This record gives sequence, C-alpha cells and structure tokens, in this order.
Amino acid sequence: MQHAFDERVAAGGVEVTVTGDLVRAAAVHDAVATSITDKVPARLAASDPTLWGPDAESEAAVRLGWVGLPASSRALLPQLAELREQVRAEGLDHVVLAGMGGSSLAPEVVAAVHGVPLTVVDTTDADQLRRALRERTERTVVVVASKSGGTIETDSHRRAFEQAFRDAGLTPSQIAARIVVVTDPGSPLEKSAREAGYTVVLADPNVGGRYSALTAFGLVPSALAGADVARLLDEAAALAPALGGATDNPGLLLGAALGAAAASGRDKLVLSDGAGLPGFGDWAEQLIAESTGKQGRGILPVVVEGPDAPGIAGRGRDAVVAAVGAGSGDITAPSAAADSSAAPGTPDIAVTGPLGAQFLLWEYATAVAGRIIGIDPFDQPNVQESKDNTAKLLDTLAAEGTLPQGTAAFVDGGTAVYGDADLLGDTATVQDALRALLAAVPERGYLAVMAYLDRGGDTGAPDLRPLLARALGDRQVTFGWAPRFLHSTGQFHKGGPQVGAFLQITSEVTGDLPVAGRPYTFAQLQKAQALGDLRALTARGRPVLRLHLLDPAEALAGLLSDARALEGAA
Repeated sequence: MQHAFDERVAAGGVEVTVTGDLVRAAAVHDAVATSITDKVPARLAASDPTLWGPDAESEAAVRLGWVGLPASSRALLPQLAELREQVRAEGLDHVVLAGMGGSSLAPEVVAAVHGVPLTVVDTTDADQLRRALRERTERTVVVVASKSGGTIETDSHRRAFEQAFRDAGLTPSQIAARIVVVTDPGSPLEKSAREAGYTVVLADPNVGGRYSALTAFGLVPSALAGADVARLLDEAAALAPALGGATDNPGLLLGAALGAAAASGRDKLVLSDGAGLPGFGDWAEQLIAESTGKQGRGILPVVVEGPDAPGIAGRGRDAVVAAVGAGSGDITAPSAAADSSAAPGTPDIAVTGPLGAQFLLWEYATAVAGRIIGIDPFDQPNVQESKDNTAKLLDTLAAEGTLPQGTAAFVDGGTAVYGDADLLGDTATVQDALRALLAAVPERGYLAVMAYLDRGGDTGAPDLRPLLARALGDRQVTFGWAPRFLHSTGQFHKGGPQVGAFLQITSEVTGDLPVAGRPYTFAQLQKAQALGDLRALTARGRPVLRLHLLDPAEALAGLLSDARALEGAA
C-alpha cells in the first residue's frame, strides 16, 4: 500500500517542512510509509513499549510517561501556583536551579523564552559556583532537581548551598524554606529532603530525564521563576492529538526525516535556533545525542550560532540542517520543491511552533528516529562509564592525595599540552598541536570541543567552535560546556560512530571551593570528571588533545588567536 508523502505538515500550531534532497530521498518516503503501515503513530500514542524491539521493551515500558504529559502534568499547576506564592511571601525572588542534563536544560530554555530570570547551576567549576553562592543569598530559593539524588554534581551543589545558607546565619527552618526538591517518588533524595523539612515535588517516574521538559523537572523551576507553565502545557496539548494520526502528523514527518537521513549516512544534525526560542538547540542536543548515540550509530546534533554560521554553508555530505523557530516568520522555510544544494544556507528541515509544542514534537520525533535507526532511545549505556571513571579517580585522590593527570608533552606560554605521541609528533606549540588534531579528524568525522571552564567568566570559549569549523571545512565541530555535555553529547562520543576527535580544555581555578561533607573540592571534582572522560575516550583509541590553561584569561585569549590562524588548515 502506498502512502502519500507530504513535504510540509502543519497541525496544532506546529509546522514541519522538509526540503531539497530530503524530499527526493526514497529513504524518507519509505520511512514515512513503513511507520504508517506499522501503525507507529497510534502505537506511540498508546505508549506501546514494543515499538523498538524486544531488547528495548523493558526500558521503554517504564519510560513512555512523556507521551501523556500535556494532560497529566496539569495536576501540578495548583501546587506550583501555591509554591510560587509561598516563596514570594518569604521575599525569595532569586531562583537558582541545581540540576544536570534533563533537569536543567529545559527550564533554562523556558526562562529565556518567557523572559524570566533563572540562575542555572550545572557546573563543577569553582569560580562559577562561587559567584552563584554569593549572589543575593538572603533572597535565594534553590531548586535541587535529580531523579535519584545520586548525581554527583547536584548532590555537591545542594551541599554547597546548604553550607552557604548556614554561613549566612540561617537556622535549619529558614534553610528548609529556601530549598525545593524535585525528584522521583521513593528516591533516596525524597527521603533525605523530607527529613530536612524541605518542600518536595514528585515527578513522574516513568519519564527519563531528557524527556522531562513537561514534568515537574521542567515546570517547578520555570514556575518559580515566573514563567507561564500552564501556557506550555496548552501549547503541547494543542499538538498532541495530531501525533496519534497517520496523516497531518508533523512529528512523524520530522522523525522519519531525521531517522532516514541518519540511516543513510547523513548523521550530523546542524541546529540553528530561530527567533523566539533562544537556547532551544542546547535542549534538543541532549535529547537527540543521548537518545540515539549508541551501538555505533546515532544522530550527532551540532548547535551553531545562527543561520550563517560555519557548519551550515559548506556542510558536508553527512549533515542535515534544521532551522527552528517559534513562529513562521522566524526562519526562512523555502518551498518543498527547492533544491537545498543550490543555496548553501538553506535548511533541509524547517520547524516552527511554540515552545511547549516543540518540546513534545522533538521528543516524539526522536523516538520515531530511534526506531528507524534501530536503537533504544530511552537508555544511555555509556554515560555511566565516565561517572565510574570519576568515582575511581576520586578514590585515588582520597588514598594518595593527588589525581593522576599524567605529564604534559610540553608547555607553550601559559598552556600545558597533553596528548598521545602519535597525535602530537614533534609539535612544540599549541597552534601546531591544534593543527595535528584537525588533521586527525576523518572524512565524515567530527571534532568535539569540551570546555571544563567557567561558563560565566570564560565567555570567549564558545568562539572556538566557529573558528575551528572554518578550519575544518566540511566536517562538523561541536562545543560543550563541561560537565553538562557528559549528560548530553558525552553519550554519543562513546556510544555513537567512532569517528570523533576531541579537544579537552581544562583550567586552573582562581580559588577553590570545598564540597561540604565530602573529602574533595569542586576543583578536584572537576578535574576528576575531565580525566575520567579522557580515559573513556582514549580507551577507544580516539585522538584527544588536552590543553590545560595555566593562566586562564591569557591562555584562552592565546588559544583563540591560534584557532583564528588555522583557517583552511585541514
């Protein structure tokens, strides 16, 4: 039975347009047709865990609660309204979110889109954290968000804020009024939070972290910050009926395009945010990379700076460009018949719609794409590897008093350079080391920049992505702040196609900060995370260059200068 292939589908306030080569690709047509024949829309709407095969069924059975969130999360609205009034009555108008990955990325986007202030703490950088601890302490309410409470970063953040409140002279009851915990029912964090008298909001345990935008993890901090979370649910609810249908289903078209493109070798998804959705690419990056990057397969999201950024124009044969905006006027969505190869900046996929609907749309599309690729979109088997490596290194620190970071190959100015001799050869400068790393990126491969730096202070670091992308030409470059990327593209780095090359940037901190109740500091934790991930990458034989900035500001400026000099080097 043949099924019609619509290149542009609009429903529930969302529009998805597939253009150029993807329109003509038989794989996309076949993916849509097969999905309809297999009743994927109806089965996904019914939360059928068998969609991804027998190996994934047990995990999917407890991870499909996101499908019904536009309706089920409405039960939270009265509690959230009451909680917001309560903290405002206490004079607490500085909202801090301590969370990682799925617990932080969605609220950060919601706050940006709704124009409300929210301080997100998803770092182990001591300099960055110290600023957050000192900012308006007397007016701060902290949302501690973790499914289990065992996430080492979030546990450390909680301890740091508790200590800061104690240092400010607050009593236990005053501290309890300033901490809100979002967690799964029955978690160790729920138990300890209730014992401390903290406010606890329970999330749906049948939703994985990266699909949790419309659960308590996304809604609690957003509501406390002042966002209209009821509107988010309304936007998602308007789209939900269309996702169960075989026709006029924008999620099916998007998922089929992503999955079929990846299965045919176009496995880099270049994401450009349009007007109205600042930061959306960072949220989608985690959703897609962590969901699909496993078993040597996957889709690598590449978040770029805008529609003219390197990575779009001049993209290679392995990349698909998606432009995302809140409204139809935010991005240029050419006619479906347009030939994207004729206009280098033209997106292959254009997606418009309000934020709540976009959350649900991309979750649905990622699940569909995972089925096409042939993976379980709900597990993350390689994330734990770096966590385990970090734990082992912290044990070594406790036993020996130091972390085994190896010996620098050389020091150039204020930067210590670490790397395998096969990669570095006889290089003696940072610029030459970068040139060697670029040369190690294979055809259809990618370069990942992993910055264990101060996101608030080292604001020039993201400029490395476009600079190195210009140098690499048609190969893609990603940029990730650490340790947040470990919960995102970190899964793809280790579980996806082994074609990556990696630039890890670490730094001296200007002043360390203890983790209350733990035998390590934040600087030691951050270094253990960097070295732990380094071990995971080198164990796979991937080229990795580590640059340690001994004089952070001066060395970073020098690194940016070296990167500018490399254009066309590869």
